[in-house]
Amino acid sequence: MKLAIVTAYPPSKVTLTEYGYHLVKHFRLQKDITEIILITDRTDGPKDLNFEGGGCKITVKECWNFNGYTNFFKINRAIASAKPDAVLYNLQFLKFGHKKIPAALGLMLPFISKLKGIPTISLLHNILEQVDLENAGITSNTFLKKMYNFAGNVLTRFVLASDIVAVTISKYQTILEDKYQSRNVALIPHGSFETPPEPNYKLPSGPKKVMAFGKFGTYKKVEIMIEAVELIRKRSNQDIEIVIAGTDSPNTPGYLDGIKKKYAHVEQLRFTGYVAEEDVPVIFNESAVVVFPYTSTTGSSGVLHQAGSYGKAVALPNLGDLSILVKEEGYKGEFFKPENAASLAEAIEHILAHDSYRKYLSKANYRAACSIPMSTITGMYIEYFKTLQLAKSKGFTLDVSLVEKELMA
Repeated sequence: MKLAIVTAYPPSKVTLTEYGYHLVKHFRLQKDITEIILITDRTDGPKDLNFEGGGCKITVKECWNFNGYTNFFKINRAIASAKPDAVLYNLQFLKFGHKKIPAALGLMLPFISKLKGIPTISLLHNILEQVDLENAGITSNTFLKKMYNFAGNVLTRFVLASDIVAVTISKYQTILEDKYQSRNVALIPHGSFETPPEPNYKLPSGPKKVMAFGKFGTYKKVEIMIEAVELIRKRSNQDIEIVIAGTDSPNTPGYLDGIKKKYAHVEQLRFTGYVAEEDVPVIFNESAVVVFPYTSTTGSSGVLHQAGSYGKAVALPNLGDLSILVKEEGYKGEFFKPENAASLAEAIEHILAHDSYRKYLSKANYRAACSIPMSTITGMYIEYFKTLQLAKSKGFTLDVSLVEKELMA
């Protein structure tokens, strides 16, 4: 099978870059895949394809830009020239830009792929019904929220025109099926990027590192974490280093520079900047606690799955999709009240002050991460694609629910 994957890809700073990397990394090892056509955004540096071991041929087509008004046409041309047997879109609502027209045109692409007769699966990491538009940095205007919701409904229908829409959280499947009367929505878990050998759960010598990882400034606000650690320092002798690992969200350029200035007086506060793939294990392995300083959620959390795969304890807000993931996939963490520094301080301190509890959380999260490796997830996509190809060749409509039951059995 010659598979086209439309995604942002490292060293891109566009959302879902890391997920795109791990899709490619694991699809290339599947015996049914003969070639991957990577249809990706343009970057200054070369694409990160330094994988260990074998794998199929990977052809890179850099053809689109974040907020590019011609992305729709360029991606269509790239797919047409590649002549793939199937196409997978790695999507969320602001994948192709935070400007309205590029974002909207990008979400129409799955509909066009299906019209061309190419078996098409769209992996939709978030749905507008579950996005807090204000916290996500999109708009706080009441009228504009209504307009965005209307446009979101229309664009969701374009995405749902795919042969299959994959979501990572059961709640999303229920909403899409009930609201849009869709019967082509499949639940395919997020999966864990890596399953390293089980760690020994010991911490390196020196200060205990409290780390947040991601793209910051919209619904990921690091102020609460810095202030929480400062509260702990006032009442204990814990030696703590605060690590902010990542970059600004594309919607909030300059956010982290502002944080550096605002908290210049805070000791042991480190900003790593962009973290290359080869440095991700180091950042996680050195951490005592991974913190999720979120004010809302916009889909399944790749960072939670990463924390689990490296056997890390987590402190997370008791809200939205994070709570669902903990219940559905077996992750464990110390919860805190969203946007409450005192509550977060108690959560972090509880983990740091009781090492046996930290190890308990770490081991539980490692087990949860290992239960659904990315190799299993890419295998599920291949089974859906093979069934789609069979359905198209025989002229019948695919019943997603029957395939889902077979895969989950």
